[in-house]
Amino acid sequence: MRVAITGIRGLIGGALAASMRADGHEVVGISRRPDAPVRDEDSDTASTRTIAWDVAAGTIDASALEELDAIVHLAGESIGGRWTAARKAAIMSSRVDSTRLLAGVIGELEAKPSVFVCGSAIGFYGNRGDEELTERSLPGDGFLADVCMRWERAAVPIADAGVRLVRIRTGLVVGSGAEAISRMTKITRLGAGGPLGTGRQWWSWISLDDEVRAIRHLIDSDASGAFNLAAPNPVRQRDFQRALSAALGRPSFMPAPKFAIRAALGEMGQSLLLDSTRVLPDALTEDGFEFSHPELSGALAAAV
Repeated sequence: MRVAITGIRGLIGGALAASMRADGHEVVGISRRPDAPVRDEDSDTASTRTIAWDVAAGTIDASALEELDAIVHLAGESIGGRWTAARKAAIMSSRVDSTRLLAGVIGELEAKPSVFVCGSAIGFYGNRGDEELTERSLPGDGFLADVCMRWERAAVPIADAGVRLVRIRTGLVVGSGAEAISRMTKITRLGAGGPLGTGRQWWSWISLDDEVRAIRHLIDSDASGAFNLAAPNPVRQRDFQRALSAALGRPSFMPAPKFAIRAALGEMGQSLLLDSTRVLPDALTEDGFEFSHPELSGALAAAV
């Protein structure tokens, strides 16, 4: 199988590439920096051939996309940091404009891929309290929901061109090297872990191993549409922190009040840390996927 991956230097893209290469598949990276090495997560020497694209200029080597079996689109600017107007524009453009570019090129290919996996996120659902959210739930409000809706909408022409379209709405990824987990681990090791705000907000998460396995499952499946890539057991934030503290053998009693988080991190802190999104992977499990880490304790043990 020949698979192209955007965002191949990211956590998920790199792990996916390594997994597929380990099973003998050919992986092609799509990158703004095609000459920079792409390394396996477990090798200092292995690298992946990459092709160049320039989203701002709307250019990509279309010939390199001929006769691929699958394209997995994971590229996007990090959503960390304060959301200034410029930052928001970069986050939106990196996802929506890149998807439009790929959609336009794929529509003109003579030998189109069999499947296009388009990244998205559970931010699609917005802040929903205790509501259980499945792929049949309506989109929410807020900046991240708007980004995800536009991102997914930009991929629709790919389905119109006859390519099976899969949209993956990923939760908080729990794995070694995951930025959010690394930051939480550092704070917890210092004994400063604790509930954020009330700690009652739902966090929907997935282990890095299951994220990669789910993407590969969907490449091999004949299913299409939206899939929540989140473990079947979301937890409240305070319980997430307790589990992380237990995994590290550190206390968990230092609360961070809402006003402090909002003052320090602004809208980003509210959306990523305080909003509540209780997501269930109904479509994925109905398609026959089985989680290796359905419980948070096992995922955290593997990560830290």
